[in-house]
Amino acid sequence: MQHLQNLLVPGFRAAAVEAAIKKPGRLDLALIVSEYPAAAAGVFTNNKVKAAPILLCQKRLRRGRAQAILVNSGNANACTGEAGLEAAVVTSRTISRLLGLSETLILPASTGVIGQPLPLDRMNSALPSLAAGLRPDGLPEVAQAIMTTDTFPKTSRVQAQINGSVVTIAGIAKGAGMIHPDMATMLVFLLTDAVVAPNTLKAALKQGLVTSFNRITVDGDTSTNDCVLVLANGIAGHSPIEQLQSPGGEILSTSLQTVMADLAAQVVRDGEGAAHVFKVIIEGAASAADAVKGARTVALSPLVKTAVAGNDANWGRIMAALGRAGIRLNPDRVDIFFGPHQVVRQGVATDAANEQAAHRLMADGSFDLRIHLNLGAYTDYYLTCDLTADYVHINADYRS
Repeated sequence: MQHLQNLLVPGFRAAAVEAAIKKPGRLDLALIVSEYPAAAAGVFTNNKVKAAPILLCQKRLRRGRAQAILVNSGNANACTGEAGLEAAVVTSRTISRLLGLSETLILPASTGVIGQPLPLDRMNSALPSLAAGLRPDGLPEVAQAIMTTDTFPKTSRVQAQINGSVVTIAGIAKGAGMIHPDMATMLVFLLTDAVVAPNTLKAALKQGLVTSFNRITVDGDTSTNDCVLVLANGIAGHSPIEQLQSPGGEILSTSLQTVMADLAAQVVRDGEGAAHVFKVIIEGAASAADAVKGARTVALSPLVKTAVAGNDANWGRIMAALGRAGIRLNPDRVDIFFGPHQVVRQGVATDAANEQAAHRLMADGSFDLRIHLNLGAYTDYYLTCDLTADYVHINADYRS
């Protein structure tokens, strides 16, 4: 799997510029363009407060086609009323004229501070140089331009053989806070040269979400601007993928899922103020729903996350979280492991040596927290991070 050094996808160009939306010296306006109109799909925030670009993007994606993504950071263009929606239309219209593209094939996206008007004059002044700067190797700059509280750009790329052709899938993401599943979770842009029907592409996207962005949480908050967009321009030239349940469809789905899972893990690793990344694994649940709910509740628990920040194998907090998860639970059957070290057997502590070993394991910064309910055969997981004082500092100072 390749990261920042090589994000080339045949038929796509990209660029980023500084438009003075964020602090001076930072890229904050970016563009991705396909050589041809592409099959396109998206998944969006479930937050009832949706930003203007989300509303416009949802409308434009109804036909399953797109050719460009125009994105800014530093300003969410959310809670900005009709003026915000008009600003999203105007900027995409300008790009439409500059590049000779259909306006309805341009997908807008924004991320940043909520409630402030989009600086339309500054953006429009920067759009000509943005369009002129498009190049095949420009995607790494876009990954940098969409960052807000992120500490590093998140990128991934894989190649696969599909129906006799080499197909490339690349992705970039931003996100470090306001990260929680069951919508789309932050900004993610996925590009491929595969030949695939829009409905099949959407099915592959939704399938990949289940085990990637819908299995991570940083702080339990969801944003007004979250979206995952995928464009497939068909330049690979292989026979079209019409069904996900086909050899080509399965390879595409697996490859897309690989990129998405890689990006999701990077988002958690870059969680605001995070010093630990850990996977909460529920085993032996009575149902699939119980496995998901149990893992989610433990992964979201502030008390569990702060204990992890202190390298404290405080299993009592884990038991308490399980008890309020709304799942079938017999406390006398629960086993808890930090990596290979069992700290709870049948609902009670094992010995101090195991807790001390767990403490040493946690100090490494990455581990599995495995919880066996011993009630059934279902398992699931969540990837999450700890909660530190730095998280508070970052968000207390976000607008200053």
